[in-house]
Amino acid sequence: MVANSRFSPNSRLNVGVVGATGLVGSMMRELLAEREFPVARLRLFASQRSAGRPVPWRGATIPVEDAATADFTGLDIVFFSAGGATSKALAPKVAAAGAIVIDNSSAWRGDAQVPLVVAEVNWHALADIPKGIVANPNCTTMAAMPVLKPLHDAAGLKRLVTSTYQAVSGAGVEGIDILSRQLAAVGDRASVFARNGKPDFLPAPQKWAVPMAHNVVPLNYVLGEDDYTEEELKLRDETRKILEIPALPVSATCVRVPVFTGHSLSINAEFERAISPSHALALLRNAPGVEIRDVPNPLEASGADPVFVGRVRRDPTVEHGLALFVVGDNLRKGAALNAVQIAEVLSSRA
Repeated sequence: MVANSRFSPNSRLNVGVVGATGLVGSMMRELLAEREFPVARLRLFASQRSAGRPVPWRGATIPVEDAATADFTGLDIVFFSAGGATSKALAPKVAAAGAIVIDNSSAWRGDAQVPLVVAEVNWHALADIPKGIVANPNCTTMAAMPVLKPLHDAAGLKRLVTSTYQAVSGAGVEGIDILSRQLAAVGDRASVFARNGKPDFLPAPQKWAVPMAHNVVPLNYVLGEDDYTEEELKLRDETRKILEIPALPVSATCVRVPVFTGHSLSINAEFERAISPSHALALLRNAPGVEIRDVPNPLEASGADPVFVGRVRRDPTVEHGLALFVVGDNLRKGAALNAVQIAEVLSSRA
């Protein structure tokens, strides 16, 4: 699976991670070691407040550099997981210094000159990287793509309706801390909570419009076009780009749930041609990065590389429709793992 001839097969590469002290950046570093990526030298970057901090790597430590003032010369691949504003400001500078940037933010996903890649789905898009930047999809989109791609190839995806159940770790360490504090505040007073959804002991809402503990939040971030949230529009636009169906009708409702890690999607997919549940399952059994489960769930998906799919059944509301349930680890496959897999393709190792 060689998509770009920039690097010699199995050559050792100088690698950087921007946002190296965050949740996803830390996982990128772990996966580089776990998957034995051919790193000649690793450099780590973060904000000024983290500069100088020692970070463990293969039995030694690496000091974190200030991303804003660093010289990126000599790097081959640089992973970005530091937010859209940082990526917009620094990714072109890093690419101009000679590296290929693999960006985990939303900054470049909509750029026609930046490939948006799920490693198992459209690695061929890496053959042309005009700006030296590759975009990682949103973690929710990421879970759906390895499942929808083989079904689309077989029957032609015509319409997509999905509701998501997104873990709080999608909002980083802050999301985990908020849910932890709210759960602790309820503690063993569940019987009180069950009778009164507004107890005095529950902390005030943070980050989301209503409390997260023992709740679901159907307004996930800010509203955009036609009263869909930015998260819902990302799912629509990124699905269209990755599957190369620019006019695909997509309706998404993205919901934040009190789960620490693991994004879930309930999907109703309409196809151009007939496809039975048994045929779909046969395709999915052979799909890379996909495993079938009777009860796909976030607890099982957390810490796992594949996405899990189950509850595959006919959707009787349309002529050629399937209903299914998909779950993936939003930090691993949803972010860090896919970025490393992209680097593996670029380095001719996949």
